[in-house]
Amino acid sequence: MNLRDLVVAYFQHYTILAYLALAVLGFGVFAYNPTGLLRAVAIIAAAAAVYPLVWHMLHQYILHGQWPYKIKILASTWKRIHYDHHQDPNHLEVLFGALHTTVPTIFIATAPVGALIAEDGHRIGGAALAFAIGILTTCYYEFMHCIQHLAFKPKWKWVQHMKQRHNEHHYVDEDGNFGITNYFWDHVLGTYYEKKDRPGRSATVFNLGYTEEVAKKYPWVKELSGGIASDHPRRRAIANAQKLAADAKAPTEDQIRAHAAEAVGMDTEA
Repeated sequence: MNLRDLVVAYFQHYTILAYLALAVLGFGVFAYNPTGLLRAVAIIAAAAAVYPLVWHMLHQYILHGQWPYKIKILASTWKRIHYDHHQDPNHLEVLFGALHTTVPTIFIATAPVGALIAEDGHRIGGAALAFAIGILTTCYYEFMHCIQHLAFKPKWKWVQHMKQRHNEHHYVDEDGNFGITNYFWDHVLGTYYEKKDRPGRSATVFNLGYTEEVAKKYPWVKELSGGIASDHPRRRAIANAQKLAADAKAPTEDQIRAHAAEAVGMDTEA
């Protein structure tokens, strides 16, 4: 995949189209109820600055938390938004966030900041501007996330560094490198690492600690997933392909009966 192919595919995805439509809506509300220039600049800066911290905290304590799967009504959401992604990091259907979870989260993280900074009478416009910036920041995050998981080799050193750290999060140890486009808060909060720092692969890097033992008490994710996998996705894919090939070669019941009848010289209808 080259950069052009990636960009074309990215902008055709319904999630990105929805984000762009929401961003336009946010800017439209701001244009109708604008705040002053200096406050608008402050809102843009604040919304862009708060986003990495909010994402880090959500990623570490909710998406990787050991509590969402313990609540039945949250189990399916946790499975969709992160468990499935770690089960197979390159599975395209769950690469993008689910709109029903991302959009409210972006609004809660950014809109109050914009409303707080805007002057009285323009707080709706300020909130809308902050929300639009949060949406565009999410688009940037999602694009970089695609680079990290698709068959695309970036030429830029800083993107290579970003991709390596994220791949370590998925294939070495899930308890660290929670950033997507930068790892500033990982450095600050002590969760940054490189592969050489953690030479052994985490036993739960692909199931986030949702093990067979855990599933005995909290079975909902396992029931929805049809089981729990803890080994490398590539090995699972190879094993599944081998099983499918073996099944394809396996004789049908009628073939077995016909062969047995021929061997003993009896009618297959008997």
